[in-house]
Amino acid sequence: MLAKDLISELVPALKTSDTGLDALNWMEAFRVSHLPIVNNRIFLGLISDADIYDMNAAGEPLGNHRLSLMTPYVFDRQHIYDVVEIASRLKLTIVPVLDMDKQFLGVITQQDLLQRFSELIAAHTPGGILQIEVGVRDYALSEIARIVEDADGKILSLYVTQDPEGSSLYLTLKLNRSDLQPVVRGFERFGYKVRAEYGAELPVDETARRNYESLLKYLSV
Repeated sequence: MLAKDLISELVPALKTSDTGLDALNWMEAFRVSHLPIVNNRIFLGLISDADIYDMNAAGEPLGNHRLSLMTPYVFDRQHIYDVVEIASRLKLTIVPVLDMDKQFLGVITQQDLLQRFSELIAAHTPGGILQIEVGVRDYALSEIARIVEDADGKILSLYVTQDPEGSSLYLTLKLNRSDLQPVVRGFERFGYKVRAEYGAELPVDETARRNYESLLKYLSV
């Protein structure tokens, strides 16, 4: 899933002729805290609501103010993981997208990012979630897949994080089955530590949130 596929068709770009009050009205309407300033498809930077509140005359055009704008962006062909990383690291509510000539294409909102990421990790597909622990030297994806398949399951999505000491890996698996006990027993039989399990009773939105927040925490380390 690429950045160009995530661009919002709703959130507008500001011009230097727009006022700070215009910007605040748009931010409130679209529930964001940042907006891009763009002139003739040239991305000038992101302005935040905090920047506008610091202005002495928010009713004047933005171009009348000396602004120190941050200029984060992703290129249109970058992966959604790159978008998540920059949004998490800089605490952005939108991420600007540029083409390879650095022409502005649009923005990706935090809400759209969460929605599309939940699709990527199969959060809306029925099934349960397991988190298992394995030593770094013992990690073998083929064995993990075989254990799941031997219990009549399939892995729909998987991501890996590492403990602070670097000795263990934590694997979060989204499976296509709600009854996780046969899979749990299989992992325990092969010496894996099952750290947590989340079954079908967990709401889909909560499932998406748990996966999304875990990945953001990992990428921002």
